[in-house]
Amino acid sequence: MECPNCHKNASRVIDSRPSDENRSIRRRRECENCGFRFTTFERVERSPLLVVKNDGTREAFNRDKILHGVMMAAQKRPISSEQLDALVDHVENEIRKQGLNEISSKDIGNLVMKELANLDDVAYIRFASIYRQFKDVSGFMEAMEDMMAKHDKE
Repeated sequence: MECPNCHKNASRVIDSRPSDENRSIRRRRECENCGFRFTTFERVERSPLLVVKNDGTREAFNRDKILHGVMMAAQKRPISSEQLDALVDHVENEIRKQGLNEISSKDIGNLVMKELANLDDVAYIRFASIYRQFKDVSGFMEAMEDMMAKHDKE
């Protein structure tokens, strides 16, 4: 591996340990030329996943977009950033379990809404109001009634 200090291709691994909940390996390296120490991370390369938008265009899957959306929906709610990260991780894992190269943005939105409904009612309604693009109050009321019916069953 190339040394970031002297740019020679001679380094050795000093220490390795699991990182990021065993999803990556953290390696401490030392340049054999100049003695500079640096850290690298090794991760499994995942196949690219494309999202098919409503207009038919495709773009690379971006978990940060999902995280941003749920963060906006969860603003001023008693939801920790760890819970939101776990929600996005769960959504991404569910998508990857399907083994597809492409997934529609609608399917991603449905997965997010399912997870948010289990986490916080207000965040669910906020996300649904943007995701479903309610045209009038009746669509919003339907979402509210669905949420209330869910609570009545519990």
